[in-house]
Amino acid sequence: MEEKIINRVANSPLVSLDFDEYIDQSDRAFFDIKDCLFQGMILREKDFRSFIKDYNWSQYQDKNVAVFCSVDAIVPTWAYMLVATKLHNVANKMVFGQEQELEKELIDEAINIILDKDLNEAKVVIKGCGNLKSRDYAFFELTKKLTPKVNSIMYGEPCSTVPVYKKKK
Repeated sequence: MEEKIINRVANSPLVSLDFDEYIDQSDRAFFDIKDCLFQGMILREKDFRSFIKDYNWSQYQDKNVAVFCSVDAIVPTWAYMLVATKLHNVANKMVFGQEQELEKELIDEAINIILDKDLNEAKVVIKGCGNLKSRDYAFFELTKKLTPKVNSIMYGEPCSTVPVYKKKK
């Protein structure tokens, strides 16, 4: 007599969360104001405004853009504001900061999407695989926000998990 194989993982009440399903996968791009500085140190208003007007902003179309200055220079606040006005109708998303700040912003948005799911009293497995660049931040923040809602949190794959949290009864 043949024994029927039962997929206990598929039949379990576990909710499996994979960041790759929630995080915005749009291309990333970077705008460094250092390229607009006179002698790599000074931002001249007239030159900068001319640059802003003539620059090809379409290269940022539908991309997630980080805006920053990578050199130690005094950049007036209004300069970043001007860049924001040009990216506003072009970029998918824009953040002030470098790649890490952009990734954190995208992770925070993904977490908000996850939190919109009905996870009250759920047993959650947060998948460990994926293409996240700020993994520790992502898993820390998601765990922090899930802990008050769920019964348990595990890390890994549903067939092989590491227990992280279990609500006390």
